[in-house]
Amino acid sequence: MKRSFLMPLRNTALLVATLALGACRFIDNRETSQRGYRGTGMQVVYPYKATAHAFQATRLPSVPPPAGESPPGPLPWKNVQVLNDVSVAEFNRTMISMAEWVAGPGNCQYCHNVANFASDTANNGKPLYTKLVARRMLQMTRNINGNWQAHVANTGVTCYTCHRGKPLPNGLWFYSSETQYLRHYLDSTGARVVSHQISPSNANRSSVKQTEWTYALMISQARSLGVNCTYCHNTRQFASWEQAPPQRVKAYDGIQMLRDVNRNYLAPLQPVFPAVRLGAKGDAPKAQCLTCHNGVYKPLYGAQMVKNYPALWGRDAWAGVPFPGIHGPAKPDSGKKVASGQTTVTGPVTVPTPMAKATAPVAKPTRSVQEHQ
Repeated sequence: MKRSFLMPLRNTALLVATLALGACRFIDNRETSQRGYRGTGMQVVYPYKATAHAFQATRLPSVPPPAGESPPGPLPWKNVQVLNDVSVAEFNRTMISMAEWVAGPGNCQYCHNVANFASDTANNGKPLYTKLVARRMLQMTRNINGNWQAHVANTGVTCYTCHRGKPLPNGLWFYSSETQYLRHYLDSTGARVVSHQISPSNANRSSVKQTEWTYALMISQARSLGVNCTYCHNTRQFASWEQAPPQRVKAYDGIQMLRDVNRNYLAPLQPVFPAVRLGAKGDAPKAQCLTCHNGVYKPLYGAQMVKNYPALWGRDAWAGVPFPGIHGPAKPDSGKKVASGQTTVTGPVTVPTPMAKATAPVAKPTRSVQEHQ
């Protein structure tokens, strides 16, 4: 009799405890994803509700109807310096999409003199810097899609990946005392060096400030992707490439890609930008991880961006070739000599290979936000 009386109470207590534990998930609004052996701290923490809300709120631009199988060129317009290897139909649909991606639907005048589309100057004689910049950005987009598939894979990028319908993308940065870590890693050389020996020595001249830059860069990358350290690193051996998750190689390729973008495409545009678009030290705006990722480990949650735009897939003729009036690509650094007793923290060396004939990226099936996590 006593046992039969206690059974409902015990069941009720278990039910209350289960509901209480289940509610914890919604109280802290976080979920974890196991990325290594249990007990090693190899977990990535995601803000569940914030991620789900952002996923639902993500809006992708409309895609114009396909251009069909019309042959490329010759184009009936003058002064077309980049997209002159596509058909008239493909050119038009790409231009329509670019206006929506950057300045709003139908806003052709943001880049063009509508009284004379071939002109690179406005009616008042001033250069149309937006048009000059857009040309170079088209070349940059083709370079990324053609030469940096190690990072962007077959998802690719378009203007919308960074701009999101605005003239200025998020996360642009300029030289300042607060961005030294970005200057050192994203448009310059090297990562911090670490010593092989414990005892103090003059072999390693790396400073505490360089250590701070390394830490600041790592925190910046984690926040830009909405993840924590274990997304790219193994907690038991942060420096080991052999024990790191595959995302570390992907991140390494991303840093190399950003160096290419900043040094060969964005920084050389400094003479083209008006003073209002330059930083306090007169430098051009530059990109970082946040510019594309916007707090998400896959930009736009992995949406296939470039598959519908063959004009942006990448061509041999446009790999790093500047248009007239813009300085050529900066020469890559020859590399610093490393003194004995220290080693550079490096990963697999990624050298962009010459692009093959343009092929369409293979589309992947869409996934829910839970599957992305």
